[in-house]
Amino acid sequence: MGVAEAAQIPQQRGEQLLDHAVRYAEERHWDVFPGTWLESDDGRVRCSCEQSDCAAPGAHATGSDWANQATGSATAARRMWGKHPKASILLPTGRTFDALDLPESAGFLALARLERMDLPLGPVTCTPDRRMLFFVLPGGAQKVPDLVRGLGWAPSSIDLVGRGEGHYIAAPPTRVGAQGAVQWARRPTPANRWLPDAEELISPLAYACGREAVAARARGL
Repeated sequence: MGVAEAAQIPQQRGEQLLDHAVRYAEERHWDVFPGTWLESDDGRVRCSCEQSDCAAPGAHATGSDWANQATGSATAARRMWGKHPKASILLPTGRTFDALDLPESAGFLALARLERMDLPLGPVTCTPDRRMLFFVLPGGAQKVPDLVRGLGWAPSSIDLVGRGEGHYIAAPPTRVGAQGAVQWARRPTPANRWLPDAEELISPLAYACGREAVAARARGL
């Protein structure tokens, strides 16, 4: 996708963003809040925050009070995105879910293994910066370091991060600059409404991240 084409997308997706935000609140009972959005400027994509070095253009909170803006009300979500139809959809973690964040290559390996083992899975997202986030029950993020140590890994040696209270993630179909959109690797469905605990997923996830770390060291990275 060219830059000029990407610059058109925020205007085209406004209504879809509102619809998704309302459904997340109404059907999943997730808290949502609007973040920044993308603007096109002479065929170039820029973040509404106006920072030239923005790390997550069009996909971050607009201020430090974002936790107070987050709402589980579909009516409030409809009103907020009605005011800012191009705004990204951000979901606070640590409330109805936490997220386990790992590299995409390790995530797909773990996902395949989890499915073969028929282990319970919640929704899973893929981000444009090649990360995957597995949704788990709240409180899972703070368990990650001890669970990883219990499997024989030093938490600092593998790229597996828990996102819980005080964090947020971008939800599909939020776009991040010209890189692309956040997507579902496993969509929210009635079947995965009940989320797994971190303990149920940690072994395959840590194993996949460990393989990734070993491969990176072998490549001299």
